[in-house]
Amino acid sequence: MRNWLLRFVFFVGVLLLPAVVWAQSCTFTVPGIVFSGSTIPGNVINSMTTVKADCSGLLGLGRKVLVCPDLNEGSGGATASARKMLSGANVLNYQLFQDAARSIVWGSATWPYAGRAPGFLVEFTTILGPLLGSGSTTITLYGQILASQQAAPAGTYISTFTGANATFHFRYDDGAGCTAASGLTGSPPAFTAQITLANDCLVTAQNIDFGNRGLLNANIDQTGQVNVTCTPTVPYTVSLSLGGTGTSPTARKMTGTGGVVTYGLYRDTNRTLPWGNTIGTNTVAGTGTGTSQPIIVYGRVPPQTTPAPGNYDDTIIVTVTY
Repeated sequence: MRNWLLRFVFFVGVLLLPAVVWAQSCTFTVPGIVFSGSTIPGNVINSMTTVKADCSGLLGLGRKVLVCPDLNEGSGGATASARKMLSGANVLNYQLFQDAARSIVWGSATWPYAGRAPGFLVEFTTILGPLLGSGSTTITLYGQILASQQAAPAGTYISTFTGANATFHFRYDDGAGCTAASGLTGSPPAFTAQITLANDCLVTAQNIDFGNRGLLNANIDQTGQVNVTCTPTVPYTVSLSLGGTGTSPTARKMTGTGGVVTYGLYRDTNRTLPWGNTIGTNTVAGTGTGTSQPIIVYGRVPPQTTPAPGNYDDTIIVTVTY
């Protein structure tokens, strides 16, 4: 009788223990999100990392832990439209998302902008003794550097998430979701969003069309255009090859079935400064601004013996050295 009574008292005592007995604990891991690429083409740059929660709970068998990984603006700051990475005083806009389509912003219940944390569940799948359960869940954190930021200078841009910028809330799932910052709190070790931008250039070119001609008995002048976009403050030089069979900037050759047509490419409207590929002698220099810089190419077909009728063309390789 006495043993039974002791067992009964012990059982009742467990039920009356403070609520902490029912508590759960979680640790979190978030590797940094590293972007790689150039902003000069003007396109978005995507990357991703993971958020992992390892949880355990006493007397939580058969239950699930709701994790709300709240991420605020980061050390670079934010606006309603973007988070920011900083390189000194220079700013690069980016954003963190919940989905691969980069359409749902990953925020928190405590920052002033639209977007909340994507709550996820940790199910106890490992049993440690009769009372303690544990489990882990990993989800993906998607990042994107926003488009049209060619004016960003070279450098390493960083935003750090630690302390109030990465406060994760968790509790046994009650169906209420992550609309409010409630439950226990924990934080991953500090992690960063970052990219290192190197000096870069992009070049495009517009063809030169000398049109339809009968006799080549006078100068035929036309223009084309080279468009250069380089990282701000970067010096660059634009060279033009001599074409397929050219011997000098003013003696390039367009070839066709009836022979060749000699032509030249120049740096000035008067066609007195040849444009070739000897840097410092007959090339064009400039300094990047982060915007597209148009450079006119002046072409001339001088008077010469007219070859047989047909189409004549040549291919010029544009090289930007920076």
